[in-house]
Amino acid sequence: MRYLLTLTAISLFSFNAFSQGLPVVRTYSYHTLQFNAGGSQNSSYEPLSQRLFSVNAAENKVEILKISDLEKSYRVGRIDVSSYGAKVNSVSTHDNLVAVTMSNNFPQASGKIVFFDTLGNYLNQLTVGPNPIKVRFSPSLQHFVTVNEGNPSDDYSSDPMGSLSVINFVSGNAQNLTQADVTTIDFSRYDTTAYDPLIRVFGNNGQASFSADMEPQGIGFNSNGSKAFVSLQENNALAIINLFPPSLDTIVALGFKDHNLSGQGLDASDQKASIDIAQQFNLFGMYQPDELACYEVNGSTYILSANEGSARDYSGYSEVERINNVNLSPFTFNNSSQLQNDTVLGRLKVTTTLGNKTNGIQHDSLFSFGTRSFSVWDENGQLVWDSGDEFEQNLALLQAANFNSDYDNNSSFKNRSDDMGPQPKAIAVGEVDGNWYAFIGLNRMGGIMIYNVNNPQAPSFDSYILDRDFSKSANDTASGDLGPKHILFIPATESPNGIALLAVSNEVSGNISLYQIGQGIGLSQFNDEQLLEVYPNPSKGIFHLSKAASLKVYRADGTLVGTFSGQDKIDLSQEASGLYLIKDASGKALRIIKK
Repeated sequence: MRYLLTLTAISLFSFNAFSQGLPVVRTYSYHTLQFNAGGSQNSSYEPLSQRLFSVNAAENKVEILKISDLEKSYRVGRIDVSSYGAKVNSVSTHDNLVAVTMSNNFPQASGKIVFFDTLGNYLNQLTVGPNPIKVRFSPSLQHFVTVNEGNPSDDYSSDPMGSLSVINFVSGNAQNLTQADVTTIDFSRYDTTAYDPLIRVFGNNGQASFSADMEPQGIGFNSNGSKAFVSLQENNALAIINLFPPSLDTIVALGFKDHNLSGQGLDASDQKASIDIAQQFNLFGMYQPDELACYEVNGSTYILSANEGSARDYSGYSEVERINNVNLSPFTFNNSSQLQNDTVLGRLKVTTTLGNKTNGIQHDSLFSFGTRSFSVWDENGQLVWDSGDEFEQNLALLQAANFNSDYDNNSSFKNRSDDMGPQPKAIAVGEVDGNWYAFIGLNRMGGIMIYNVNNPQAPSFDSYILDRDFSKSANDTASGDLGPKHILFIPATESPNGIALLAVSNEVSGNISLYQIGQGIGLSQFNDEQLLEVYPNPSKGIFHLSKAASLKVYRADGTLVGTFSGQDKIDLSQEASGLYLIKDASGKALRIIKK
């Protein structure tokens, strides 16, 4: 198998941004050449060795990338984990330690967490719950935690309990760990006690127990690692976990988003030729977050969620139906024939488990999967803020020709509008230049939505970054990044060059891309010689250059603003505020911000 390792110049046609205040430059991409097979699932960075570990599920391997020099990063090894289980799912690192989770050959059986050193040498392994899809190291430096989804078999003949496995790591030595160091937390407490009826318990046509029906997905921690917050995606709920000692605190229902409110509309049809983001009567969205990220403001913990949506859709049981096949109550919907038209709501997928409780046959309300947004929750699981329909509104402005495209087809305009839209899946949060930012990966549409989250009650949109060339075939590596599944934030204090980084794992294109973020970015990073520096950035209009140079300046949409030859400054004082790109003779480019 051949592998590609590329240093990527910015393409003005694949990058899009709007109202940007945070400089972001994609500098590097590692390609596994595994299209639509999970070549890059998630990653973890170990700062002592300056190595990035990336899960290649397609080949059951963990790629080891040395990123000490971001211009000349390269793969230094691979960990073949095929002998430890059927499928590698996730990786997490701490000091000289790499933890990897593996699913069993029978996915409903217990999985494993396997430990290696950063050179890939085997150290130890332990048994954890079924299908451990994620592993994370706690901020307390005392626990590894695996998220064991426990999803059912396709025919529902087997449906194990979802759970969390907490590995006590106080000793700091993986080789000394035994099964006695593993505490598995399940949700069986609610098999015999009351729970919030808004928690969706419905698997196997309502025959599943509470504990079997819970399917944990994403995880985040408070700053001292005393609590973990876990999304129960299909159940539209949040589990709060105590880690000292490991135990279940509570489960909170996340409720529903009213798509009939101003600013909470959606584009619901893949058949209507035009983009139509509209409010819809008695249509509600289930948040159903995938990944979570946590941060702290003024001593309070806030949870950020990427509200992807997820349905139970198996051969043994499915909850999915399109609105044009649902019986609508004539007492509630007096225009049902119009609503069920394929160009209105008819094609939108909804659940059959909600909205029909009056007589069990007719729906007086409709519930769709996911909310096409990201949300802020407090540490008790109460909604603080939601981005509403901003994702789709911004895509309509910035990517009108490719709005709501699918991740494996570059000619799929609006293909996902009847499903979960752009499908926010990955999320990370980090502090850059004294400000807190959230980075949300749109799994189907691709790209990263960036928000300033200094104020958890009122986050503000910063920019949308998309490295996807729709003019190429999707399976061509030149088409860019497809299907972001995981975003890793690397703070400046741990980064090899002192500039904060994002590592974005793209499950469809099978590549992992690195972005440098913050005010320290300059053109000099892209060249073997110290070519050029630009300052100040942002500026009110005058940008100084470290030496005379020839450059072209473009707006974010690719429009040429001007050509500057042999000059040591760029004057944009007569241009509108916003994002611009400067491009040197070699084709390398840099974002600059005019205030």
